Amino acid sequence: QVQLVESGGGLVQAGGSLRLSCAVSGLSVSRAAMGWFRQAPGEEREFVVGITKNGANTYDADSVKGRFTISRDSAKNTVYLQMNSLKPEDTAVYYCAATSVLVRSSTYYRGADDYDYWGQGTQVTVSS
Repeated sequence: QVQLVESGGGLVQAGGSLRLSCAVSGLSVSRAAMGWFRQAPGEEREFVVGITKNGANTYDADSVKGRFTISRDSAKNTVYLQMNSLKPEDTAVYYCAATSVLVRSSTYYRGADDYDYWGQGTQVTVSS
């Protein structure tokens, strides 16, 4: 059984930083593409950042470019989202997601439908 558990969310002032963690069990993070999504109240879930299955490339949404970074630690089987220069509009529930192991090694996956496994989400609130 695959489980993803996010942690690290909280309340931060605008301009501050947070690092979210996603501990994965039942699936190796080095055998799947991983991504972070977010969903604000009344909004659809949107792609934030992703890392390819082979770990060679990361990619992000324009709204977070230059501020958010995804990384993975295969030894800990954990994926991270480093968020810097946070803005009030970054306020949302953040979700970690994993594809199946059958995906292509270097393809970018930006759609929620591309992912098979999801965490329960962690709230990030940025105050102005």
